[in-house]
Amino acid sequence: MIAIGALAQYPGRITKTDDKKPVLRAVSVLEWVGAPGKPSASRLVPVAVYDGQQLNDGTIYLPEPYPLAVSNGIEYELQTAGKPIGLFDLMGVGKEDGEWEGFGAWKPLTTPEAKKAEDAFNSSSLKNGGFGDADDKPVLKRKHPKEADTDDTSGTKPAGSGSGTGSAGSDPDRPTLHRKTSDDSGSGSSGAGTASTDPDRPTLHRSKHVDDSGGGAGTGTPDPDRPRLKHGKPAGLEDAEIPLLTGFPPSMQQAVAVSDAYDHAEHPWQYSWANPDDQAKMKTALETIARTELGLDKPAKPPAKTAKNAVRKKTPLVPLAPPEPAPLADEQFRVFELAYGSTATLVLTASTPAPPAAAAAPQGSSADTDEPPPPVIKRGKPTSNSSAATTTAKTPPAPKPAPQKFVTIIAQPDLYGGILVLYKTSTDAAHLDDKPRMRLVDAVDAMADNRGELLFELRGQTQRQFALYRVLRGSAEQLFATVALP
Repeated sequence: MIAIGALAQYPGRITKTDDKKPVLRAVSVLEWVGAPGKPSASRLVPVAVYDGQQLNDGTIYLPEPYPLAVSNGIEYELQTAGKPIGLFDLMGVGKEDGEWEGFGAWKPLTTPEAKKAEDAFNSSSLKNGGFGDADDKPVLKRKHPKEADTDDTSGTKPAGSGSGTGSAGSDPDRPTLHRKTSDDSGSGSSGAGTASTDPDRPTLHRSKHVDDSGGGAGTGTPDPDRPRLKHGKPAGLEDAEIPLLTGFPPSMQQAVAVSDAYDHAEHPWQYSWANPDDQAKMKTALETIARTELGLDKPAKPPAKTAKNAVRKKTPLVPLAPPEPAPLADEQFRVFELAYGSTATLVLTASTPAPPAAAAAPQGSSADTDEPPPPVIKRGKPTSNSSAATTTAKTPPAPKPAPQKFVTIIAQPDLYGGILVLYKTSTDAAHLDDKPRMRLVDAVDAMADNRGELLFELRGQTQRQFALYRVLRGSAEQLFATVALP
């Protein structure tokens, strides 16, 4: 009875709060054009900051003199399905059309960091947290056996640690926190290179050569009690010109960017199929649902009618080939494992083909008007046809093409090999401000709880938002959304 009562009162996952290691994690989106790693132009858009209790809007969280998530000198880890693909160091911050954006440089992972990321994605290393087979007991989080319980960082870092500098040995720039005493004046976190701060407040990694002036965008002096994200400006790039990205070019790409105060084990979100054929089967099933939602299903041709008294010839029955499915445009199909051991979560986004652009009429032409062109008067002897009234036949206007439609589907396989749709939405280009288009960015652990959320961009005609969706217990619900961005 005691056990039953305890289960009935279980409130869910309980996070143990360690005063020495407060939780602080920022999630942003890097947008760029050009080659990954060497973009011709880029910008970083803040999305959310998790403070250990709740998700806060990254565009307005601690906004003075500029939002914390785009503070000058912060280092973000770029991820694809949870796998690190590079680092992005913020070197400036500013407002573009009223939206805060960060600007900086994309740098590659170091060799130890790349090796660490590959090891984290090795399924054999995930069973024991990446620290070998020393213990087969299930654990939520394991400290590296060589990691000391002191502030001495001379030991080896965990192989599965997260997004920090990640070298095999100690990192001289890694921040450490110390308890404030009555004789301590509060020198702040090491490696930050800033004014004195409260040592009991969370800090995210800063690197050397950090300037907190705000990249010229903010005004005033920084708050000494302001929490810090992970910082890491590369040396030699302070005076480099930063190419800025404006608008939404068709070739723009997006990637999740994560920065937090402490290293975390890498967590892959890519789902591995036991049978590779199942992935193609699930994709085909979702495409069928998407075509129906977009109205692209071709109606079956009715059989040809014959006269009542007509003699039918006996011909062998030949099965009719099914019609080719209508093509989908801008199709994106991703499969994630949003928690260890969970089932596959399928996400498909697609649209109808874009309508053809109307041909521009030559300058001075009357193609867009219903009035006939003025008569041409010529001098000279009139002819027999010149006095006759000419009539101009009006060409009926071409039918207006239907607006482009968009669909987003979140689903999971059911117990019988079919599709269980968890979330489905569709809209068209004429109503994007009322019902924006959902564009998948990626999966991300927004709250450092080893559970992935789906990050979407909700793009309208004149504004957009970013939103996190959590898939849990057979449903997909919006967990968080930013304010409307221009």
